[in-house]
Amino acid sequence: MSSTELPPVPTASVLPKTAPVRVADGERLRTVGFPGITLTIRSRPPAREGLEPALYVHGLGGSSQNWSALMELLEGVVDCEALDLPGFGDSPPPDDGDYSVTGHARAVIRYLDACGRGPVHLFGNSLGGAVSTRVAAVRPDLVRTLTLVSPALPELRVQRSAVPTALLALPGVAGLFTRLTKEWTAEQRVRGVLGLCYGDPGRVTPDGLRYAVEEMERRLQLPYFWDAMARSARGIVDAYTLGGQHGLWRQAERVLAPTLLVYGGRDQLVGYRMARKAARSFRDSRLLTLPDAGHVAMMEYPETVSTAFRELLAATCGRTGAGLGADPGDATGEGGPVRPSGTTGTPGLPGSSGTTGTPGAPGTTASTTENKRS
Repeated sequence: MSSTELPPVPTASVLPKTAPVRVADGERLRTVGFPGITLTIRSRPPAREGLEPALYVHGLGGSSQNWSALMELLEGVVDCEALDLPGFGDSPPPDDGDYSVTGHARAVIRYLDACGRGPVHLFGNSLGGAVSTRVAAVRPDLVRTLTLVSPALPELRVQRSAVPTALLALPGVAGLFTRLTKEWTAEQRVRGVLGLCYGDPGRVTPDGLRYAVEEMERRLQLPYFWDAMARSARGIVDAYTLGGQHGLWRQAERVLAPTLLVYGGRDQLVGYRMARKAARSFRDSRLLTLPDAGHVAMMEYPETVSTAFRELLAATCGRTGAGLGADPGDATGEGGPVRPSGTTGTPGLPGSSGTTGTPGAPGTTASTTENKRS
């Protein structure tokens, strides 16, 4: 029995009454059921008919709310949906207790097959980046473009600051951590996550902090919260050890979709040094490096990531001659190209709905974009 095949937590017995999940203005939530799993889907009504679909996949401990700021910025470019992976956000745990990268990828594929929205512009952050890489490799028919923000792809030398998260994969560690931190308040926990995931925690607004604390309080009432965290962490570690055709780097080489890679220079969980390896591995890729960003660049610098994605679409349309129903190079609605710039907004914490950043003065943050095509 592998480390991701532990006895599952019975779904029916772990659904207590909790506070409702926060839904930002303009967003909608719905649930979609399949045999063995139920997924919650967050969406924004598209600005116009005919926009191509996009799907966003969050990271370990996150939820669909992590994408709210970016979804708002892209609602006039793509038809946005974000899902809560099984056991996270507002999705209950899977009946079989499978939190492996393959298990999560299977959930994404089942949803895309059932809803008929593919091929989509697929986005993934951290764990969601590994999941999205696997989806794009094994089901290229479902993925139009791929955008990966700090994807959790195997590293030979893991950063010291990422070790505590990796330790969650060890049996008993999650329970020990729960006992050792039982006196911690939700705000203390959130500030710890903030310091780990953001390049500059000061970018979070008071409202963003409050929303994140409320979400943490809600999650701590869920008996399966730490189980989902531990099993998913174990799933990442297992995926790191796989070799051959199932290895994530080998699968990255098989991805056919044009790929945007986003790495933060202050990322404490995914090594900034892995950006070059990723750019070499994905055959049709462009690399955006943000020296001041942490692990969740789509939350810290949503406008910069939005601009880079629009430029990916413009380049993709230029090669295929396809139309998007909107000028992907026009981030302002006034025509003309837009270049990456800094943001001074404060888009919230992992698990919060966030707020959209506002354009900052040129030079607020440095960024580098490189293109590579096989």
